[in-house]
Amino acid sequence: MSITYLKSCQTFTFHTQNTSYQMKVGKLNYLNHLYYGPALGDADLSYQIMQYDRGFSGNPYDSRYERTFSLDAQPQEFTTQQQGDFRINSIEVVNADGSYSFNGRFKDFKMYNGKYSLNGLPTAFATDTDHVQTLEVTLEDAVTKVQVDLLYSVFEEADIITRAVKVRNCGEGTIRLKKIMSTCIDFMNGSAFDLISLPGRYGQERQVERQPLTHHVHKIQSVRGTSSHQQNPFCILCDHHTTEDYGSCYGFALMYSGNFLAEAEIDQYDQTRLLMGINTKQFDFAVAPGEEFEGPEVIMAFSQHGLTGLSHLYHDFFRTNLNKSKFVKEVQRPILINTWEAAFFNFDDKKLVEIAKAAKKMGVDLLVMDDGWFGKRDDDNSGLGDWVVNENKIHCGLNNLVQQINDLGMKFGIWFEPEMVSEDSDLYRAHPEWVMEIPGRPAVRSRNQLVLDMTRTDVQDYLIESVNKILDSANIYYMKWDINRSLTDIWSTNLPGERQGEVFHRYVLGLYRVMDGIIRTHPDILFEGCSGGGGRYDPAMIAYYPQYWVSDNTKPLDNLKLHYGTSFLYPVCTMGAHVSDSSPQVPIQTKATVAMCGTFGYELDATHLDEKTIAICKEQSDLFRKYYPIIFHGDYYRLTDPFTVGNFTAWQSVSKDKSKSLLSVVVTNLTVNGSQEYIKAKGLDPNRKYRVNDTDTILSGTALMYAGLPIPREIPEFSSLQFYLEGIGIVRN
Repeated sequence: MSITYLKSCQTFTFHTQNTSYQMKVGKLNYLNHLYYGPALGDADLSYQIMQYDRGFSGNPYDSRYERTFSLDAQPQEFTTQQQGDFRINSIEVVNADGSYSFNGRFKDFKMYNGKYSLNGLPTAFATDTDHVQTLEVTLEDAVTKVQVDLLYSVFEEADIITRAVKVRNCGEGTIRLKKIMSTCIDFMNGSAFDLISLPGRYGQERQVERQPLTHHVHKIQSVRGTSSHQQNPFCILCDHHTTEDYGSCYGFALMYSGNFLAEAEIDQYDQTRLLMGINTKQFDFAVAPGEEFEGPEVIMAFSQHGLTGLSHLYHDFFRTNLNKSKFVKEVQRPILINTWEAAFFNFDDKKLVEIAKAAKKMGVDLLVMDDGWFGKRDDDNSGLGDWVVNENKIHCGLNNLVQQINDLGMKFGIWFEPEMVSEDSDLYRAHPEWVMEIPGRPAVRSRNQLVLDMTRTDVQDYLIESVNKILDSANIYYMKWDINRSLTDIWSTNLPGERQGEVFHRYVLGLYRVMDGIIRTHPDILFEGCSGGGGRYDPAMIAYYPQYWVSDNTKPLDNLKLHYGTSFLYPVCTMGAHVSDSSPQVPIQTKATVAMCGTFGYELDATHLDEKTIAICKEQSDLFRKYYPIIFHGDYYRLTDPFTVGNFTAWQSVSKDKSKSLLSVVVTNLTVNGSQEYIKAKGLDPNRKYRVNDTDTILSGTALMYAGLPIPREIPEFSSLQFYLEGIGIVRN
């Protein structure tokens, strides 16, 4: 059993292959958190909770003058409100009488086999081979009858625990939620943690920042309406000494694509609390009697094997339990060429066919027609929202164009930006009320576009119908879904004034409904997400898209950092990465090496390439196909840190059976007459021999991992090296 309940001490324990998690119904029926970490078997950790007289820390009234019991020092699974705990809290509710209070105490629980689900929110799922159990614990405020359900699913073999929350109003008056966190975890001895997050900006997403926790509240958040370029809904708590290969670390990943909040605090007694959920920015959600509110899921993982071990847990789980698309495991994804940097808005059907013919010689399988094919769309100022083919550009019609591309032996893809609208569009002229705009105030433009009110079902229905009509009109194999601005002017004509605090969250729910109506109904189409690059690259999006555009920045040396940071949570098979014309000083082979740390494709005008370059591209495309199983399904290792000063950046993928590996190196800084450098492999079988790059060079796994491979010094600037390692036998003792 992955979940056990010991009635004698009222403890719940979760068991995965390598971890344990324990909570307890404690004094006065408050739910205490006891432990999360390495597996402990059946140990009862109730003894861990200590009580002392804490000055200026309040005591629950029914503790009957017992000054040693205060929630201000107790480790909790979900905090109360206005009950003497002054730390960061899980919930803020305004009750029907105007009071701000929630005194949640244990009421009941149920356990069952399988995975919980949420209404309108994406969650991880259990496969037929997963051993998954779920626990639902109900807390209740005896005065207001507000109930909170804490949902836990334990994926035993995956070493993953998921967590979510539901708030149910069983009282007689409407309540308003102003804060609701999906997870709360307390560490009784947790003052020695570092916090790792993935901040950034447009073009520089998911950079890596590590800082020690202090006696302050540390926040990771987005208030831009999406998970954003600036932050990612993921963080790690790790010991100060944790490295890639050693040390304990905890991961928390939120399945949500809107405003999010992660808070971490070391309290006055050196205990650490971490919360994660929906951001409180303009969040004020009414819950009427008999209604319930559901918070998004958090995916939690723990590893004793350093940051690499934690990443492997997430990579395996994301590849197996987030997205049911056939393109995750069953069907090898095509190598694509995107027309944006090749033509921008200036193209027609003939130009597209010419690009496809040239790209075919490069080994490309799929042509993607980017922005500009619809409505009146010759620049950023018009056309968005009018999802009708512009036959002044596509003279032959979409179906005929797709057929011409298919006749070349290539597949066809198309770009959309469903959530936005141009003021110069038929849609806006017909439905100005469909735009988010505060009454009496002109809307804030961004990229000369406005935001459609995704809280409205008529907007959702229009998008589902109009996008599906295009997708069903021709043999479309791929769709890129873009969003190119943050949300402002948060107001919906669909809601009364007192409920405008619901708009941010209802936008996200509306978006998921539209995605369900488009993506879920087209299982044979490969969908890729994009938000000006990686501005909404989050776990919930990966539940819909097998791959996501890492960044609009296609400079290969910048991408070394982008891929590095992204890999802490997201597997390589989700990273959209292309070879482009940017950084002309970097050889095209190096650009290809970097793009192979991703889905691989091209972002350039193939008609302008000479025969030599086309031949190089064809060779790189063939190599990617050869390495595809290792890159997409193997274990990924960060061999160097591109944010530190060094002469090269290296990474490695190893097949699950350790029989094959691809080790990649990009030389970033050649020094004159420098020392000889070596790169040490990871993850190989120490008892196996490996052939290097299909040559006569054969080395043992131990030699490759502990002695390393020499990096040649006399090579051109920004060169790359790839070492293909194929196991050929077992080393004799």
